[in-house]
Amino acid sequence: MRLATVRTADGTRAARLEGDRLLLLRAPDVGVLLVSTSPASRLDTVMALESTGEIAFTDASFAPLVPHPEKIFCVGLNYRAHILEMSRELPDYPTLFAKFASGLIGAHDDLVLPLVSKAVDWEVELGVVIGGRARYLAKNKAMEAVAGYCLANDVSERVFQLERVGQFTKGKGCETFGPLGPWLVTKDEIRDPQRLDMWLTVNGESRQKGTTRNMVFGVAHLVWYCSQFFVLEPGDVIITGTPPGVGMGFKPEPKYLRAGDVVRLGIDGLGEQQQKVVKFRM
Repeated sequence: MRLATVRTADGTRAARLEGDRLLLLRAPDVGVLLVSTSPASRLDTVMALESTGEIAFTDASFAPLVPHPEKIFCVGLNYRAHILEMSRELPDYPTLFAKFASGLIGAHDDLVLPLVSKAVDWEVELGVVIGGRARYLAKNKAMEAVAGYCLANDVSERVFQLERVGQFTKGKGCETFGPLGPWLVTKDEIRDPQRLDMWLTVNGESRQKGTTRNMVFGVAHLVWYCSQFFVLEPGDVIITGTPPGVGMGFKPEPKYLRAGDVVRLGIDGLGEQQQKVVKFRM
């Protein structure tokens, strides 16, 4: 099943894809749908929900998939080749930092450069959406907490992130730095989240090509690990790291985004995103 949050004349609505149509459901967004349904019966419940209207897929305006998650976890340095391009060592434990709901945007919304930014970078990533409340999960039960998967772009401002003392968060949480969606693809449709190819282009030029096979810490491990420190809630998102090819890794000089650039990205089975980069305006 594929779920989305779309914009309508009356506000946002959760929607289910059927063929080339999006059936509008009685929930304002996918996050509310996750909170209001039981994980054990969610597929049947959502399939049985009465549609209150429909729109063509080609006419849809996608809002942030889960607009108000309680928590957005991100994982740094989780692909071996990306660790090498950053001249870092393999971590013993997942590196966690946070993004915020205020930075989330739809899959095709504009990416706004922060007012004083110099080094805005791209990162195609697999997002994992939590489907039920969970804490202190057993390793062999971790995937039971997962509702499904989505495409994410973990946009970063590298000067904010690395050259000003403190954690990564200030370089990750800026306005529009969290494109999420277009789809929540339920986990029954993704046979193995560790066998998904991913890609990203800037202005039509290939920047990233990778596969989730090359994660240092796989999806199940990350869900288990996060649950040892935090209570996971329906709608929480774990963004699981990026393959090589980020702008900061280019030699001899990094390549960063500028106004007018167009970023496209995708992951097998999870759809595509496209963002136009624009200047900040008050």
